[in-house]
Order: sequence, then C-alpha cells, then structure tokens
Amino acid sequence: MFGVVEGPEGSEEVAVINGDPFYAGVQLTGVRHALEDVRLLAPVIPRSKVVGIGLNYADHASEMGSAPPTAPLMFLKPNTSVVGPGDPVMLPSFSDQISYEAELAVVIGRICKDVPLERVDDVIFGYTCANDLTARDVQMTDSQWARAKGFDTSCPIGPWIETDLDPENLSIRGTLDGELRQDGSTSDMVWGARELVSYVSQAFTLLPGDIILTGTPAGVGLIADGQRFDVDIEGIGRLSNPVRR
Repeated sequence: MFGVVEGPEGSEEVAVINGDPFYAGVQLTGVRHALEDVRLLAPVIPRSKVVGIGLNYADHASEMGSAPPTAPLMFLKPNTSVVGPGDPVMLPSFSDQISYEAELAVVIGRICKDVPLERVDDVIFGYTCANDLTARDVQMTDSQWARAKGFDTSCPIGPWIETDLDPENLSIRGTLDGELRQDGSTSDMVWGARELVSYVSQAFTLLPGDIILTGTPAGVGLIADGQRFDVDIEGIGRLSNPVRR
C-alpha cells in the first residue's frame, strides 16, 4: 500500500493512494491513518537498479587515502539490497568489516536516457535517505565492488520520498548508537545530485523507481552486531536501522 505523509511534525497522517504512484500518479482514496499506527516499508523497490557513486565528497576520498576521481565513479547494487526504515541490516558471513555510509538518494520518476542538465528535474520523482553499507575487507580484496556493496540488506532507504526539495545544500548526518559520526552538507559534493543524474543517464536508461546514491561525507566507520545507525537529512527526515549478525 502506498500513501502520502501529511501534517505537522509529531502528528503526521498517511493518506492512502490508489495503485503505484510511479505509474498511476497520486490518486487519494480518502482513507487516512495516523503515521504512528502504520509500519513504513522501503518507499520503493527499484524495478531495475541502484546506481552508487563512489568518493563524491573530497573529505571522504581523503579519509580513504584517495583523491576524488576525475569523473563520477559508478557501481551497481541489486534491488535485493534494498530494505526499509527499521528493517535489520544482516551482516554477511564473508566480512568482518562492514562500514556505514550516510547518503542522499535520488529517486527517478520516469524513463529517461541522456538527460541534459537543464531537464534533470523533469525526471526526478524525489529524494530519500540511504545507507550504502560496504564490506571494506571484501572491497579491498575483490577486483570489483559487487559483493562488497551489493550484499542483501546493504541499502536501507527511507523513511519516505520527499518530492519537493532542492538537493544542493542539505545537512546530512550519520549517527551510530546516538553518537554523531558523519556531519556534512550536500553542497560539499564534488558533483551535485542533478549533475549525477545527467551523467548516469548517459550510461544507463533510467526507469521509474531507479535510485542513484550520491556519495557520503567523511566519518565512515565500522558497525557491529547489535548497533544502530541513523541517517538524518535536512528536509527529509531520519532513516534508522539496527544491525544483526
């Protein structure tokens, strides 16, 4: 079931809509529920793909011992990596070094290819919070990032999709068990969200519900069984997920 979150903070309601908003638009049914009475799932499960962007904050590239790449560094995560707010991240047996990464995610709203920068807003459905979990040890030993970045539950998103937002200067924070670990701004991106959509669309046809992860600020670190990581992005809200082994 899909819905629209409405109302002031602390007393939000979910207005139920007919069908899938990515294909049928927003058609309200008249049914409403208090937000506290519903369980939020991942706001979208991509039909096609999640496209990640690596080292898109200079400070994060520096802490990883690298310089920012000369062009956006792309990788793919399968849709089986996507989970929603509150869902547990299941640490894979093949890694002992799982890292959190707070990120702004762009959600595509229409099929598109080779999108010019001036038309990018026409193809964006909205924005949400994401955690691009990464198996660091596997990332260093494998010759590509599919296993390190794409394991099941490695891409929590939520709590919802904000459809009216300027992504260029938003506070983005990552908190581990209540302790602030990442504190940045989307204005610090090497390539902004709109530039990334245009660039990614040169390589891939983008479909409704596809997700583009825009990179993470400095402060990444390891997460262990029993811990919880929160992603807070200005204008969107909080994504919170526990971790289990």
